[in-house]
Order: sequence, then C-alpha cells, then structure tokens
Amino acid sequence: MTYFWNHFFDVIVPICICVVLPSIIIWLIGRVKQNETNRKAEIMLKALDNGAKIDTDFFKSSSGSRTIKEQLLKRLTGACVTSLLGVAFLIGGILICNATSWSFDDGPMCLLAPIGGILLAIGIALFIVYFVGKRMLAKEMEAEEKQIVEGI
Repeated sequence: MTYFWNHFFDVIVPICICVVLPSIIIWLIGRVKQNETNRKAEIMLKALDNGAKIDTDFFKSSSGSRTIKEQLLKRLTGACVTSLLGVAFLIGGILICNATSWSFDDGPMCLLAPIGGILLAIGIALFIVYFVGKRMLAKEMEAEEKQIVEGI
C-alpha cells in the first residue's frame, strides 16, 4: 500500500505545481483586474449620476505608463542581476564540482555550473537588448523627456 502512495504523490505533486498552481495564479490575476474594472465603473456611474465632471486619466492603466527610459533601466537591472547570479553560480559550481571531481553522485550541486551558464547567457542577452535599445530609441527618449518637461 505504501508503494502506491509513494508513486501517487510522485505523480500528483508535479501536476499540482505545473498545472494547478499556474492556473490558480492566472485566475487570481484575472479576478483582481475584473474587480478593479468594476470599482472604476461604479465610480464612473456615481459621478455620472451626480453630474460631476469625469476625468479620463482615471481609467488609464497604470502599468502602461512607463517611459522608454524606465523600461530600458528595468532591462539593465535585470541584466545586472542575472549576470551576477550567473557568475556566482558558475564559480560556485566549478569550485564545488572540481573538489568532488565532477561526479553527479553527490547530488544536484554539480548542476550549479550549467545553471550559472544559462543565467549568464540571459544576462548578456539583456545587456545587448539594453544597449541596442538605448541606441535605437535615443530620439524617442528625447522627445518623451521634452513632453514630460513641457507637461509640468
């Protein structure tokens, strides 16, 4: 009987983590957005009933209001973090696995080096995207800054 339960949990846990958990997260995000929209609609209806003037900026999404410069800086931050993590994992994996003569019998510690390589590759790719985007979008960033200065 314990054989059945051990294999049952070996199957159920990955299914719950890979299928059920992402589905619940997506459902929760959808509910939050729906509730936010409903609250804004109620406020809009009350304002219309009272005859108040309606501000259209109230209904704009706050997540889409990032400037190009902010988006590029977010990519630069991600590039720095993933590159540093990649270098740390790579060095740690090489040192640990070199000490154990690269045997995978010791457990998952020798997986640090490949994971570090992947993280370093992602960090380098983000650096490339940042510098190429900075060069390509220089004129748009200047125009955006002028709009912000004139709007204030």
